[in-house]
Amino acid sequence: MTAVVSIKDARKAFGDTEVLRGISLEVERGEVVAVIGPSGGGKSTLLRCMTLLETLDGGSLAYGGLEVAGPDGAGAVRYVKGDALKEARGRFGLVFQSYNLFPHMTVMRNIADAPLRVQKRPRPEVEARARELIEKMGLSGCEGKVPCQLSGGQQQRVSIARALALDPQILYFDEPTSALDPELTAGVLSVIKGLAAEHMTMVIVTHEMSFARDVADRIVFMDGGVIVEQGSPEQVLGAAKQERTRAFLAGYRT
Repeated sequence: MTAVVSIKDARKAFGDTEVLRGISLEVERGEVVAVIGPSGGGKSTLLRCMTLLETLDGGSLAYGGLEVAGPDGAGAVRYVKGDALKEARGRFGLVFQSYNLFPHMTVMRNIADAPLRVQKRPRPEVEARARELIEKMGLSGCEGKVPCQLSGGQQQRVSIARALALDPQILYFDEPTSALDPELTAGVLSVIKGLAAEHMTMVIVTHEMSFARDVADRIVFMDGGVIVEQGSPEQVLGAAKQERTRAFLAGYRT
């Protein structure tokens, strides 16, 4: 079975700093992968490369059978263009830690804008789906509100609905609760757990270890631009093999 997304031997540097050093990761359909590790370990950069916000310096990236980036034969990476790139972008959704909603648009418009403008889908279909997602996210009655009228937790749930409205094959989360206080965090994590129960394919960068244990099929521990260890939550969180993993996790148990 072809993986939903596959990134191989990924390398990325900013100036003289190597941030990704030969990372390979595949995610299967319906799988939930939690990526954990210290700040500066390369987690967010990996996500940004997988979602085409950053370009690779080396390696390859594919969505299903669509190769998005690969070696050009001259030591650099060649990316697809035009319709192929548009198709690749349509296969994933991304939820940022800072919401990134359009401040002048209502909840309904924030969710419906991309399906209407980018995917050119019929308005009745898009608005029906948006209303369904608004209810699913516990936001009924907020359709006409703008982001500044919502709590942080509500804004993040709008971000999740906006990503889902594009019907992606995989959903990425970059520290989805880091900007929220503990009281609002629980509501957002509950929504993500619900998506996991529906077998939504997801990659989640998170610092919430108990959440990662509950929701993930696989946990990937990154540090220093490499994958140090990966496996089931029981293996990585309960019986880590690598000393660096154990040292990192010890800080969450004290």
